[in-house]
Amino acid sequence: MGYDVHAEKGWVNRGNLYRMKELMRRAKNGDRITLAFLGGSITQGSVSSQYTNCYAYLVYDWFVRRFPKTAFTYVNAGVGGTTSQFGVSRVEEDVLRYKPDFVVIEFSVNDENTDFFQETYEGLIRRVYGNVFSPAVFLVHNIFYNTGVSAEEKHREIGAHYGLPSVSMKPTIYSEVVSGHIPARDITPDDLHPNTEGHALLAEVITDCLDKIYQQMDEEETSFPMPAPFTQNAYEDARRYQNHNSKPVSEGFTTDQTLQKYVNDLFCGGWTASEKGAKICFQVEGTEIAVQYRKSVKQPAPVAVAVVDGDEKNAVTLDANFDETWGDCLYIETLAHHIEGGTHQVEIRLKETHEKDAVPFYLVSVITSA
Repeated sequence: MGYDVHAEKGWVNRGNLYRMKELMRRAKNGDRITLAFLGGSITQGSVSSQYTNCYAYLVYDWFVRRFPKTAFTYVNAGVGGTTSQFGVSRVEEDVLRYKPDFVVIEFSVNDENTDFFQETYEGLIRRVYGNVFSPAVFLVHNIFYNTGVSAEEKHREIGAHYGLPSVSMKPTIYSEVVSGHIPARDITPDDLHPNTEGHALLAEVITDCLDKIYQQMDEEETSFPMPAPFTQNAYEDARRYQNHNSKPVSEGFTTDQTLQKYVNDLFCGGWTASEKGAKICFQVEGTEIAVQYRKSVKQPAPVAVAVVDGDEKNAVTLDANFDETWGDCLYIETLAHHIEGGTHQVEIRLKETHEKDAVPFYLVSVITSA
């Protein structure tokens, strides 16, 4: 459709370009380069007509065309409906194990604009930026096109603190939608997920920034050291417990042996239960505790409770009935935040089942961090 989104306005934080320039110099010299993209459903490519039309692949294609002598590896670690709280717990397995040279991080419409998600986002940034392979980190801030809501404010503070280049859809695509120059339905069916045209515009904002960095590639820049944390930073070492790396004590929970084939195979590696009173108990270390479970559109579904250290008064309800229609949700529930460190007991038990439950309760993982 040829819309002008004034992509040059999208580069909202220049950041320190040392790693980006080193990446491009290596690519120019023909080194093998791995490009990774970590985020939610937009990064996954939701609503684009095919995977080669999503913004992540289009950015990968920019590198391929810009540096034709180089062999690039493409890693798309986008998982729909997930936040940076989950991102930091899975980044090692889904991204860092591939030894990426370039990592795009996109969670500004999945996170809320709160101090909590600023801290989980910082944990993710520190985990990636501090990786031994020193990848170039690039931040993307998407937005809800009907409300202008996003976590960009909190995320940009973290990006600025770590000197990371970032682009925003707020002064570019969103501004054109608000002004009426771009009809929202031409680029998104639901005011959030870009269609094929919307992904192309998003990629344009990113690659315009990359073009400018490329033009500055030969200008020397000093490396940016890891600064002290901006928040309490309790999530940098987040770890995820599933049935392959933990041995909980259970009564009535069954281990799911389904193997994960793709990054968005969400419901595997956990435990299921169908009978009221079934329980499973974990001994974990840390100051942060969360659980992941399946909320299902197939109803009725069981309801469980989670109790930390026997504190029944503050038991957390885990209702597996999902009140949306787009599909089952991998839901993350925080049980403890900034509690005293050490060993803690987490018990999950079914408190409500139904004669004709459509699905069992599915506990996907327990996530902790010190």
